[in-house]
Amino acid sequence: MSQNLQALFKPLKLGNIVLPNRITMSALTRNRARNTIPNDNLVEYYTQRAQGGAGLIVSEGTLITRQGTEWQHAPGIWSSEQVAGWKKVTDAVHANGSFIYSQLWHLGRVSHPDAPEQKLAGVPVYAPSAISARGGAFRFLPGRPGYVTPTEVPDPSVIIEQFKQAAVNAKEAGFDGVELHGANGYLIAQFLDYNSNQRTDQWGGSVENRSRFGLEVLKALTSVFGRNVGVKLSPAGGYNDVGMELQDTLDIYRYFVTEADKLGLSYFTFVRFAPTEVDGKERATEHDVLESYRSYVKDPETKVFLNWGLTPEEGAKFIDEGKIDAASFGRLWVSHPDVTKRIKFGKPLDTPINYMTVYNPDEDGRWEAGYTDYPAAQYD
Repeated sequence: MSQNLQALFKPLKLGNIVLPNRITMSALTRNRARNTIPNDNLVEYYTQRAQGGAGLIVSEGTLITRQGTEWQHAPGIWSSEQVAGWKKVTDAVHANGSFIYSQLWHLGRVSHPDAPEQKLAGVPVYAPSAISARGGAFRFLPGRPGYVTPTEVPDPSVIIEQFKQAAVNAKEAGFDGVELHGANGYLIAQFLDYNSNQRTDQWGGSVENRSRFGLEVLKALTSVFGRNVGVKLSPAGGYNDVGMELQDTLDIYRYFVTEADKLGLSYFTFVRFAPTEVDGKERATEHDVLESYRSYVKDPETKVFLNWGLTPEEGAKFIDEGKIDAASFGRLWVSHPDVTKRIKFGKPLDTPINYMTVYNPDEDGRWEAGYTDYPAAQYD
């Protein structure tokens, strides 16, 4: 291992656990839980990445309730069957020396009312306001429709309780903690953004009111998991048609981070500038997330992770400089089950991703293809 990478291999206290290194695996939607229930394919996938040395694994986005997402086989955590499936995953991860958080996920307005899972749920597609996101492609529905106008949720506290129950279920399933998915234009981000939240009650309008929902969810999660709660935020991203003017973005995310930091969280993950395209135009709010928000995390026990396009060298440099506490890698873990070991032993991270199988089985219907069949490197 080269000298400039040593910072990645220092242990890190995170909540009430101690990570063996500072290389984490971020949440990655892989769409392999048939009928929303974690199965043996997921057990093998997460086992491989624990064996590959991940200091902390964050599960793929896990639905807190039945929702009509674009990913029909995204896993949930609302039923006893799902909890039992996840217990096999967490047991395997722990047996191989790693730790795992469940990323709790509510999509808000980017579900579809005609999706089979949404119909089974028997409720509308809820969002802060009845404002549609642009984009989307529900490939399994006739005509591949995009997003449609959602229903304004009458009482957001109902969804807060659903998040709390999901945390209870995650604890039963053996997770070491939970991460609130507050990034990428899903429900938490929709409440924060004035383009998707135009409510006039206590949940909308001012910076304080638009922050209220996410903060109350975090309070509910910490009531279950104590210090073992993280949150992922993408202030600079435009995915799922969110994004405000720069000063408005800075104002609300600095307020949100300041208030969330008072709750005794285990970590914040900040996602770097990641533009996306909506209606042929770039959608994002470009700024440096570390420079803009790092100083607002005051609690010395609360760690800061950085995600999106990091190299190992960059992650180690930021740790050495005190800018972050751990490096959060995503895409590298898709085609390298042993990212940490490769970094440690100087093996290249050069296995190409088969993008045809990131979210789907191959043309022969093999669910393991492009999922659990990427090889680890050879070690002496």
